[in-house]
Amino acid sequence: MASLLKSYTRHKTFISYHHADEAEVKAFIDHFDHDHDVLISRGIGASMAGDVIDSTNADYIKQRIRQLYLRDSSVTLVMVGAETWGRRFVDWEVAASLRNTATSSRNGLLAITLPSIANSPRQLPARVDDNVDGTDGYARWMKYPSSTLDLGQMIDAAYTRRTTHASVVDNSRALRQRNAS
Repeated sequence: MASLLKSYTRHKTFISYHHADEAEVKAFIDHFDHDHDVLISRGIGASMAGDVIDSTNADYIKQRIRQLYLRDSSVTLVMVGAETWGRRFVDWEVAASLRNTATSSRNGLLAITLPSIANSPRQLPARVDDNVDGTDGYARWMKYPSSTLDLGQMIDAAYTRRTTHASVVDNSRALRQRNAS
């Protein structure tokens, strides 16, 4: 029986991605989230047109994203596709995730490369890259997991880094105002 016990704790995880990768992200969720209690498969720009937060005030945007979309999640998982690096909604989600306030703790941050670009040149969103520094950074950039156990351990480690690496969070970059091409 002991071998059947999980070697990780399940955490609510917000998935951030570029809508062009939606089919691949859905396949990821279908494959890894059998019980629907690990991942909150929602991305702000996934199926919404226009501005979802009608403001240019960076603090207000981050606050509203936290309240409306990140709510009770404790880890943010950025699914890295070919164009994810330049998407403003992804930047906004990451910025809100890294925000530590009196009413909500910052999320752990994890980036995973999608299989479609595993053998191609790839780039992280700048705010994620600001926080990846090998084993010393707040965030980690990982290869696509080979099992549910691997994914669970990656998410658990991102959750743990909220306290063990809190001093190295960098959320100083201005919010991306437009998508890059």
